[in-house]
Amino acid sequence: QVQLVESGGDLVQAGGSLRLSCAASGSAFSFNAMGWYRQAPGKQRDLVATITRDGSTNYADSVKGRFSIAGDYAKNTVYLQMNSLRPEDTAVYYCNAVVRILTTTMNLWGQGTQVTVSS
Repeated sequence: QVQLVESGGDLVQAGGSLRLSCAASGSAFSFNAMGWYRQAPGKQRDLVATITRDGSTNYADSVKGRFSIAGDYAKNTVYLQMNSLRPEDTAVYYCNAVVRILTTTMNLWGQGTQVTVSS
């Protein structure tokens, strides 16, 4: 099985920056896509950004121009660079990976990492 290990969540002031990292390890696999989602208390888990194996990206409107996703598939790692953070960005951020193990495609989640932005 593939395990996703996240890091980088922290408490920051509004306007600050963070970089989240998600590294995949475990069974032999190939990435189809990786991404980040976030969930604030009492709210749905929403897409933040995704990236496919060929580098195609998409972003939630709320983070366009502020967040950047990048994948390093040689390192089995995806990053989320978050700039100009705002209090409304406060949430648990979850790494997501769509991976292929042999002929099986699986949608996996990390444990989540807390990002708190103070005003």
